[in-house]
Amino acid sequence: MNFHGGARYDFSSLNVLVVEDNKNMQKLLRTILNALGVRNICETTTGNEAFDELQRFEADIVISDWNMEPMNGLEFTRLVRRDDRSPNPYVPIIMLTGHTETARVIEARDAGVNMFLAKPISVTALSERLTSLIDNPIRFVRTDTYFGPDRRRKNAGPPKGIAERRKDRQE
Repeated sequence: MNFHGGARYDFSSLNVLVVEDNKNMQKLLRTILNALGVRNICETTTGNEAFDELQRFEADIVISDWNMEPMNGLEFTRLVRRDDRSPNPYVPIIMLTGHTETARVIEARDAGVNMFLAKPISVTALSERLTSLIDNPIRFVRTDTYFGPDRRRKNAGPPKGIAERRKDRQE
């Protein structure tokens, strides 16, 4: 089964860093990425290894599991986004997890994750995320407490008054 032929983009030149501690999930991700045409895949099992690997491997996209030890996917994301040693704080990060509660999605977004991918994963779901990263690049925002992709997914323009600003703060 080759999905590459039906893909909208040629993903063969993408460098993808996979951060996953489960060997079976690593194998599945590699199989899906290969089916999409991705050939340059670097696999690590911990956030610490992945951060070190980013110094050598120029990742275009990172796919990270949430639940890992000793550094989980959110801690890894924060390190990539905020640490002075990070070679690419702008690299798109897709968070992979079996926990899809709204609070977790918001927590991942607030850590600086670009996209969320729920387990079990599929070729279609991963292809959609990769395509979306290309079609809809997200600008980055830096504040005193946050650096990462703009958490607002729509461009509503500037606030129309004090009520709009209050509403933004609450969101």
